Amino acid sequence: MAIHYPRRVSNIKRRRTVGFRARMRTKSGRKILNGRRRIGRKIGCK
Repeated sequence: MAIHYPRRVSNIKRRRTVGFRARMRTKSGRKILNGRRRIGRKIGCK
C-alpha cells in the first residue's frame, strides 16, 4: 500500500493565484476584496 501525501503547493504558486496582488489584477478580484472589506476583514496583511 502506498502512502498518500496531501498536495503541497508551494507558497509562491499559492500567492500568485490567490494572493492580494492577484486579486488586485482583475476587476472581479477587486470586487472580491471590496466585499471582504465591507464585511470588515483585514486585507493585504499576512
